[in-house]
Amino acid sequence: MARSAAPESISKDADVLVLDRQGYQTASKGRNGFVCLVQRSWTAGLDNPEFWNPKLRAPICLNLAAGRSYLPLNVKRTKLVLAGKSKEQLSVQMKAAFEAKELPAIEPGAIGYMLSKQGYLSDRGGHWHPHIMNFVPQTEPAGWGANLPGSPIFAFSDPIDRVSVFLIPVGKWSDGSPDSGDGGSH
Repeated sequence: MARSAAPESISKDADVLVLDRQGYQTASKGRNGFVCLVQRSWTAGLDNPEFWNPKLRAPICLNLAAGRSYLPLNVKRTKLVLAGKSKEQLSVQMKAAFEAKELPAIEPGAIGYMLSKQGYLSDRGGHWHPHIMNFVPQTEPAGWGANLPGSPIFAFSDPIDRVSVFLIPVGKWSDGSPDSGDGGSH
């Protein structure tokens, strides 16, 4: 499922991470700098109503910059959740990790492919649409034209992870088939 996040030309040579009881582990070592994994619900904002949704599966394939700067946030959150931490504890411990310089700032050019038909992003939107995610240090999305009437760009900011994520829908899934346009809302 992780490899389905990006076109085969990218995912076939990517590292693949799988989730076990200890966190994410490398199942397959790649050679192109990309990292593919399946995110879970707890990567969402703490106020997201689907934060604990066990059905959520979000295949993503991160480029090198995102692998170095966004992936550590995901790995840290996952370890905290698997250790049984509450949302409040997660927030406090993520803040402490940033202040201790244990977590990096988001690097310029950090992107993720989310082009999998197999993903289940929410009970509201199912698999939604194929899209590219751009990760930037936390900012106001409207300043980038996101979430405005008629804008094709969606975004959210996560103060816990100190990141803003811009979602840009694209017309094709990772297998090259066109998006039918009936993906619901994100």
